[in-house]
Amino acid sequence: MNDYTIKLLIPFASIISFFMVFFSIPTILRVAHQKNLFDEPGKRTVHKVRIPTLGGLAIFIGFLFTYSLFVDWFEFTKIPFLIPSLLIIFGIGIKDDILVTAPVLKLLGQIIASLIIVGMGDLRITDLHGFFGLEINYLGSVVLSVFLMVFIINGFNLIDGIDGLAAITGIITIVSFGIWFYINGNYHIPIMGAALVGGLLAFSYYNVFSKHQKIFMGDTGSLMLGFLLAVVAIHFSEFTITKDHPFHKYTMNSGPAVALAILVVPVIDTTRVFFLRISQGKSPFTADKNHIHHRMLALGFSHIQTSLIIGGINIAFVILGYSLRNLGMLKLTLLILILGLFIAYVPSLFLYLKRKDVVKRLNSINKHKTLLD
Repeated sequence: MNDYTIKLLIPFASIISFFMVFFSIPTILRVAHQKNLFDEPGKRTVHKVRIPTLGGLAIFIGFLFTYSLFVDWFEFTKIPFLIPSLLIIFGIGIKDDILVTAPVLKLLGQIIASLIIVGMGDLRITDLHGFFGLEINYLGSVVLSVFLMVFIINGFNLIDGIDGLAAITGIITIVSFGIWFYINGNYHIPIMGAALVGGLLAFSYYNVFSKHQKIFMGDTGSLMLGFLLAVVAIHFSEFTITKDHPFHKYTMNSGPAVALAILVVPVIDTTRVFFLRISQGKSPFTADKNHIHHRMLALGFSHIQTSLIIGGINIAFVILGYSLRNLGMLKLTLLILILGLFIAYVPSLFLYLKRKDVVKRLNSINKHKTLLD
């Protein structure tokens, strides 16, 4: 196929994936109601009613069918390892959505899936782009790549706490990566991204806007989303090594730092809550309501307002990362981390001031009543 034909596949992939997910969700909802497959409201959740959690099943079906149909299997040699890894992620996700899976088993499944694509598929970080002048050997490359994949997978799983956030973040992330591949003549990732975006858009209709057919993506969707974006992030890091790709139309010397900017939402939020839990003597995997989106809900923002605000911040970081792509790995990484952590703590600061103001007012009211008595 020529370049023009391949370019046409990108919108077609998105459209087909969209309609597959859009028309499959009502059927999944009927099954969920018949089999009583709901996420029950509780202390860990922000919803007040029972909601089905099998939206990820629809996204998985739409993505896998469209991706397998439109992608060039000979161009991306990692496919024979990508799909089995994805099936493992799907398996542990769907089991957790239906029966609940022990955290240790979920983590083990993520590690096995990552080892398949990293070890057998050889999709790994081989160059640190001059970060502190460090070089990395094969073992270090595998360990680092698996760690980053598991971290990103769990990052997307953790931000899937309110309507629209994981889907919006996923769309922004895959589009941001896909643009760089597209302008440099690589159409595999844009086609993959189109298949994923189409499914996420269809899911978002039911998750965000539908009143009578609401559904969550569940662990099936969030783990799959995190896994695919981790794969793309590592591929992006390798794709931006200038010496290996001297004929790219556009280049950068801080690829991993730009990837960090694109993935800033799950990376910063996960880092923040992990350190917060450890500082409180808790397991980093203990569920709580200390995520950024929980803080914003406490400030009075709605689900969709919170998701759109965080999405807007994500886009700003993407623009910053690409604009400063030649700043240098160390400088850009520190800039993204420091700025990201600062912004992440802004909602907590406003929440503290709000609560302090409420306490002050209550004390003033009590004092006034005492004087009247």
